[in-house]
Amino acid sequence: MIVIILNNCPPALRGDLTKWLQEVNTGVYVGQVSARVRDELWARVQGNVKSGRATMVFNTNNEQGMDFRVHNTSWEPIDFDGLKLMLRPSPARIQKLSEKRLGFSKAARARKGKQISRRKRKSSASFDSYVVVDLETTGLSFTEDEIIEIGAILVKDKQIEASYSALIKPNKKLPASIQSLTGISNEMLDVEGRVLSEVIPEFLTFVEDLPIVSHNVNFDYGFLRLACQNLNLPLLSNRSIDTLSLARRLLDDVRDFKLQTLVEYFNIETDTKHRSLADCISIHMVYEKLIEIQKGR
Repeated sequence: MIVIILNNCPPALRGDLTKWLQEVNTGVYVGQVSARVRDELWARVQGNVKSGRATMVFNTNNEQGMDFRVHNTSWEPIDFDGLKLMLRPSPARIQKLSEKRLGFSKAARARKGKQISRRKRKSSASFDSYVVVDLETTGLSFTEDEIIEIGAILVKDKQIEASYSALIKPNKKLPASIQSLTGISNEMLDVEGRVLSEVIPEFLTFVEDLPIVSHNVNFDYGFLRLACQNLNLPLLSNRSIDTLSLARRLLDDVRDFKLQTLVEYFNIETDTKHRSLADCISIHMVYEKLIEIQKGR
């Protein structure tokens, strides 16, 4: 089930949603649709709500049994160690929302339509080809914090075929805790870092319309979709597989579902550095182990 709540939205959008959902109150829509239709409806909402606000709540396979998506709202969903919480608005967030927002070109919408039309519905989380994605960021909030590294690997028939990695210069200096966690320093970013507007288009070209595998995918998608929005690019809408949710569904004898815990659980030998490409390889290997368990059932 999904619930979509709209405020100050165009009448045409409200009429469009009634083709799929039931309006139970002014601006409140409820219905039972597939994940594919849900994502397409949300893409329509984001593309047509203009200066209005939108919130979507939907069922998903996590401990809470639900997830959130927001657009133009002051409250925002954040992930806290696998639990989805709503972050109360800060003055900086409210100021940011008051700024002029970028729209989307017809070409961008056409590209997004092609991506949606090429999706294939599958009965399991197994794919012959997919892209593993991992980000390093300055913090947990995709509206307050920034991406400092993007890593991705292309997997075909369980083999890594290609990789993509880029360091990104943030607007602020890195906190000491992030430098300690990732091994990425301000000096590294000054020398090797690039601007986000160069990296995101390259990343989208690398990913194309392949399924994306990530650990805690909502975290990565939050940062990437906001980056696309701010750069006036098509919102990332590839089908996603979350190894965090998959592990919760398939494993019942593990102390927690952090990536490093799962790596140890499956006796996987990987680089211990907390960097994007190293984590992508770990996610890939954990994902393949989880798929073996799923197929065995």
